[in-house]
Amino acid sequence: MSTKKEKSFFEKGFSRREMLKTAGIGSAGMILGATGFSGILTAFGETPFVDDNQESRNKVNFYGKHQSGILTKNPEYAYFVSLNCTAKSKAELKEMFQLWTRYSVLLMNGQMVEPDSANKLLPAPDTGEAVGLDASHLTLTFGVGPSLFEKKELGLEHMKPEELKDLPHFPKDQLDPRYVGGDICIQACADDPQVAFHAVRNLIRAARGLVTMRWSQTGFNSYGMKDKEKMTPRNLFAFKDGTGNPNVDDSKEMDDVVWVQPGESKSWMTGGSYLAFRRIQMHLETWDRTALREQEATFGRHRDTGAPIGKSDEFSDMEIERKENGKSVVPENSHVFLARQVKDRMLRRSFSYSDGINSATGSFDAGLLFVSFQKNPQQFINIQNSFGRMDKLNEYITHRGSALFACFPGVKKGSYLGAGLFE
Repeated sequence: MSTKKEKSFFEKGFSRREMLKTAGIGSAGMILGATGFSGILTAFGETPFVDDNQESRNKVNFYGKHQSGILTKNPEYAYFVSLNCTAKSKAELKEMFQLWTRYSVLLMNGQMVEPDSANKLLPAPDTGEAVGLDASHLTLTFGVGPSLFEKKELGLEHMKPEELKDLPHFPKDQLDPRYVGGDICIQACADDPQVAFHAVRNLIRAARGLVTMRWSQTGFNSYGMKDKEKMTPRNLFAFKDGTGNPNVDDSKEMDDVVWVQPGESKSWMTGGSYLAFRRIQMHLETWDRTALREQEATFGRHRDTGAPIGKSDEFSDMEIERKENGKSVVPENSHVFLARQVKDRMLRRSFSYSDGINSATGSFDAGLLFVSFQKNPQQFINIQNSFGRMDKLNEYITHRGSALFACFPGVKKGSYLGAGLFE
């Protein structure tokens, strides 16, 4: 369908005169409730530019070469949502991301997505639960899944990167369809869980009719402090998680591991990254009955320090080839030993989760919201395959959710999320 023949989602059924008339009186509430004032402006080709506000308290910048949610250290709370796309054209999807760009800057400034209207007969433009809270280091990270490119009405098939495929089945996978796949993802991270939830809620509310929610997962991290620096967080098995991460301040290391470089994928992915998601249930009751020495042998690290077995410093080289009396110091079926057998690396951004109890067993429904960023999904796949059926940690975990998303590069001022894909 030509652009001329396509109708904007926000324009459907409304002439400009009708829109202005309706927005001013009477039944405008239904329209505003669905799209917000910015939606109306977008329909007129006028999405106002919003800049990062450096005066905002606890603010992370939105604009930059890369999405800041991937770079930001030490996120405390996460609200991760996977969406189905119901847009009927590329033009509709483009408008949605343009609107999300504006809203994202406002939300990361700690502002409402729109000021309250004086007309109390209309729904409030912002849901309001973050009023009085600051920006709380909110970051918003956006990505698109392989299934988005299979929607013929969007005309994006030729833009799909070859490496953007559903993750394969791994040994010991017992996936729950309620936590698999998705066309679009949003990851909101913040110091305050209500700020993260408010952001996702308002983005989805503004895109009603264009997306539906598929699944979501909350997560949390806590950080001990040493010399005024946050330490590596511990997972619910009490072991440190993320010790071997690349240094996000080292641009070369990040280019080597995380950021897609020119010529390595479709051009719209240059500066972006691939996000692998896994929802991993931890069988806490079984773990709690296991001797500490056995737990450490399972991970290949000491629990108290996070150091490789036989060492005392968390960041010491693992040196998996070390032997004592002809035996490997680090058990060959330990999680870390198997991971280090491959040369691939990735940036882990994992969170713990606790979703009540499993009513069938009376046990905790808790575990790890595993998120990793890498320049090619094969890095994650190689590491996961190295665990295979050998990984001793398999006795204590079950993978329940799985998804892969291509995360856009950062946004230049005046541009919008995914511009390279939609232009």
